[in-house]
Amino acid sequence: MNNNAAEDLANRYVAVWNEADTDARKEAVEALWTDGGVHLLEPPEEIVKRAAEIGVTATLEARGHAELLSRVTRAYDEFVAPGQYEFVKHGEAAALRDVVKLRWAMVPAGGGEPLAIGIDLLQLAPDGRISTDYQFIEA
Repeated sequence: MNNNAAEDLANRYVAVWNEADTDARKEAVEALWTDGGVHLLEPPEEIVKRAAEIGVTATLEARGHAELLSRVTRAYDEFVAPGQYEFVKHGEAAALRDVVKLRWAMVPAGGGEPLAIGIDLLQLAPDGRISTDYQFIEA
């Protein structure tokens, strides 16, 4: 994958988190991720600490289109739908073989300083869709 294709994927990826139309959001999820695609989210520190206290490790995971759609919809409903925030691409995407790295930010609707910044490492399947999405919240 070249960097132009990585930029296109990054733009489509960020757009799905802002998509208001439920049918379009479902179609975008299915176009972005493989049927068995997985989204792994680095848990917030408080979840990691609590899991360690009870002797387990914490991993936040959504697998398959139904769970991925639920994950994206939950983020949309919590952050975007109320009109407070939007997700934007933060910098340029980069590709290395079948992996795309992209950074995103959650900013106030209409612009402003980021409230959150994250990085995603997207492992692509041969058909160009995401098989594994590793998401890290940086700030």
